[in-house]
Amino acid sequence: MTRAIGAVTGPAIAPAAAADAAVLTENLRKTYPGGTEAVAGLDLAVRRGEVLGLLGPNGAGKSTTVGMLTTTVRPTSGRAWVAGVDVAAAPARVHRHIGVVPQRTTLDRRLSVRDNLVFHGRYFGMRPAAARAAADRLLDQMGLADAASRRVDELSGGMAQRLMIARAIMHHPEVLFLDEPTTGLDPQSRLAVHDIIAGLQAAGQTILLITHDMTEADALADRVAIIDHGRLLALDTPAGLKRSVQGGTVVTVTAEDTGPTELAAALTGVPGAHDAHPLGDAVLLTVDDSQAVLPAVLTAAEACHARLREVRVDPPSLETVFIQLTGKELRDS
Repeated sequence: MTRAIGAVTGPAIAPAAAADAAVLTENLRKTYPGGTEAVAGLDLAVRRGEVLGLLGPNGAGKSTTVGMLTTTVRPTSGRAWVAGVDVAAAPARVHRHIGVVPQRTTLDRRLSVRDNLVFHGRYFGMRPAAARAAADRLLDQMGLADAASRRVDELSGGMAQRLMIARAIMHHPEVLFLDEPTTGLDPQSRLAVHDIIAGLQAAGQTILLITHDMTEADALADRVAIIDHGRLLALDTPAGLKRSVQGGTVVTVTAEDTGPTELAAALTGVPGAHDAHPLGDAVLLTVDDSQAVLPAVLTAAEACHARLREVRVDPPSLETVFIQLTGKELRDS
């Protein structure tokens, strides 16, 4: 019988699966004071060398899950292992196996770009010469060699984010946690970070990618886990998740003078449509046969006096999967 994590008093023997997986959780739970259950019995395995995208709306439990895996949040019960190490029994050992890039910059603004990396390497036991050599290698890899002597507060947002990633992998962690790594970046910087992630993936780095960007998850993740209310709703490759959509086609309907909520109510129950969800200023329907459904959509819109601006037909996307599973947009709170 698995003991609650709060009851663990010393390193425990991990199950065989924990040795095979980069990250493993068993019935992991976190309940905050007042009874709010942020994570509700999460069972998750991240394979070594894969990029796992973690998707969920605000308040879904993503940050709490990552907090427990990186030892900053104490689980209420359940078990979790990172690189085969029990996160509750041996948190200091876990720190040697992980790299973390949080949403907010945590670089030391008193130091130069290069010294931020050297100091991090020294903190993890690297000898001075080795730390300097590793710093120079990473600065070149991240396209920051020309900025090595600059102060951190002189960097652009994209440059600072690349430095954050360089620092996180300075000590060669087995698992890298990236929390919204491209939020707030300009398109060019976003692409640069995507290229870095793809390069790390090709080199065999295990990455847990927390993102609100469906396109980012689709492009970078080997598998995607969708969670809501602290529970795992789906876990598969992006292609597999899109194949799971009920109805093989997505119809997006936008009206000139009718709000998406009212239009969704009018389109609910259209023959051949599985569901109708407001999405921004439009309504998203999943259907089996768009050609057969479109006349019924037009008739239903006319019945509620909606003047249609656009009716678009597309294949399913990760956003379609997410809306079918949660009934909300990823941006919702």
